[in-house]
Amino acid sequence: MIKLLNGRLERIDRLEALHYLGMTAKDIPEEQTTKLLDECEAEALKAQDLRAVYSIYDFSAEGDELDLGFARVKSHSLALNLEGCRKVVLFACTAGVGIDRLIAAYSRISPSKAAAMQALGAALVEGWCDRIHDMCIAEYGANKRRFSCGYGDLPLTLQRDIFAALSVTKHIGITLSDNCFMTPTKSVTAIIGIK
Repeated sequence: MIKLLNGRLERIDRLEALHYLGMTAKDIPEEQTTKLLDECEAEALKAQDLRAVYSIYDFSAEGDELDLGFARVKSHSLALNLEGCRKVVLFACTAGVGIDRLIAAYSRISPSKAAAMQALGAALVEGWCDRIHDMCIAEYGANKRRFSCGYGDLPLTLQRDIFAALSVTKHIGITLSDNCFMTPTKSVTAIIGIK
C-alpha cells in the first residue's frame, strides 16, 4: 500500500550544509559566511514543502540479480547492501519547488547566496531523508542504510521503475527527465532493506 507523508524541519544541519560547500567540521566559517548561511537558512525553511511517498515490497536475490518487488535489476552494490533482507521500503521525497526557485533567483543576483542555498537545500532534503528513514525503522524495523540510484553500479534508469511503482509525479509532484534527473532538484529516491 502506497503511503504519503508531509513534514517540516525546524532547522537545517549546518555541518551537512558546510559539507556541500566543500568545508569540513574543522573549518570554522567566517562571520560573514555564518551570517549568509543564517539568512539563507531562514529563507529555505520558509520555502520548504517536504513531501514523500513510500511503500514496502518483497525482495529476493540470486547473486547480483535482484527482484525488488516493483522491478528487477542487476546490481552488485545493492545486493551487498540488501544482504539478508526479505523486504525493502521504497521511497521518493522532495524539499519542494520553493528551494529551486530561490536558487534560480539568487543565481542571477548573488552567486554566494545561490551557492549557500544549493548547500542548504541539499542538507534540507538529506534531513528529510533521515526523518523518513527513522520512521521506516519505527514502522517496519528497517535496518539497512538507504541506497539510491546512481550509488555504486545501481543504474540511474531504475528511477523510471520507482516513479511508476510509487506514482511519484501524481502523489508528490516530482518529475523525471529523459536522463532520469528529478525536478525539483532537491529530491531523492531510495531503497531501504528490512531484515
